[in-house]
Amino acid sequence: MARKNLGIFGVACIGLLAVSAAATPSAPTRTPDSYARPGKRIVIGQGRSLNLRCSGKGPVTVLLEAGSHADSSNWFRVQPMLAQHARVCAYDRAGYGFSDNGPLPRGLDADVSDLHALIGAAGLHTPLVLVGHSLGTNIVRRYADVHPGDVAAMVLVDPPAQDLGHFLPAQWMKDDATTASQRDAFIGRCEQGAERNELANPPPALAGCIGGPAPWESAKVAAANRARKLRPAFWHTLRSELAQNTRIFAPSVPEGESHGDMPLVVLRASDTYADAPADVRQQLESARRETQRRIVATSTRGELQMVADSSHDIELDQPRAVVDAVTHVLAELAPAHAVPATATTR
Repeated sequence: MARKNLGIFGVACIGLLAVSAAATPSAPTRTPDSYARPGKRIVIGQGRSLNLRCSGKGPVTVLLEAGSHADSSNWFRVQPMLAQHARVCAYDRAGYGFSDNGPLPRGLDADVSDLHALIGAAGLHTPLVLVGHSLGTNIVRRYADVHPGDVAAMVLVDPPAQDLGHFLPAQWMKDDATTASQRDAFIGRCEQGAERNELANPPPALAGCIGGPAPWESAKVAAANRARKLRPAFWHTLRSELAQNTRIFAPSVPEGESHGDMPLVVLRASDTYADAPADVRQQLESARRETQRRIVATSTRGELQMVADSSHDIELDQPRAVVDAVTHVLAELAPAHAVPATATTR
């Protein structure tokens, strides 16, 4: 699938999704129509609700946190496979999917606050296994810092490179800042178009705001996603989140970050930067390796696992790798109750 050049921060901020030819046969190939409607909307206070989807059974609950500008549907391949082994829940962050919008700015503090409220209001059994993709890895790591008693283990799906300014020439960083500024201006025009109810039949200048359906979306899911992008709340959230992402990924992983002896697995995709120019790809890879090395070192039980034949979106390209990593940490937590990753599917 062709990808647009969205700049150095594109993978972390607004990466496109792709499904590889080597996808796991037992995973769904199309988004079920159930994603065209809410799962269970949970009231978290202040008149706001977040959409939650849970399935499966087990003594430990696994919670899935999507990446930037994504929602629970990003886990449509992982969740049914994982539900064969555990209780698993995915949710839509504020402003996305079927969740109400939340107060701005939409940074880590806001996301962690909402997640804590959701876990309490939904009565999810803690401690949880938290699984995050891309920006979601930063959210669940921050959650584990703020609420360590709520988290038993983490699986981090291709954490994005941080502190890129340390690895890349100043001119590359300047060019990427220009790209980010252009992207923000475009999103701002889409935001204004949504506020003026113009996106359903957009003028030429706004024709690229909505885009077409993903190849794996059913017609009903594609229609629901399109309808959400017509609303100003989506664009308010997206614009704020992307602005916050620049601040989130600019520094390196904090030296003092520690998760003790918590089981922690970092999955690294083989082809995250496959579309990057050759003269910058090596530096991007170096930055990502250092970021992920630092994250693994935050736990005495941290592990790094390579995932072949995958873009940044491992949960779509190689969902089995995510499932195996989760069942691995479940086995470390409770050998008497865990189901081996190689067990026969029920």
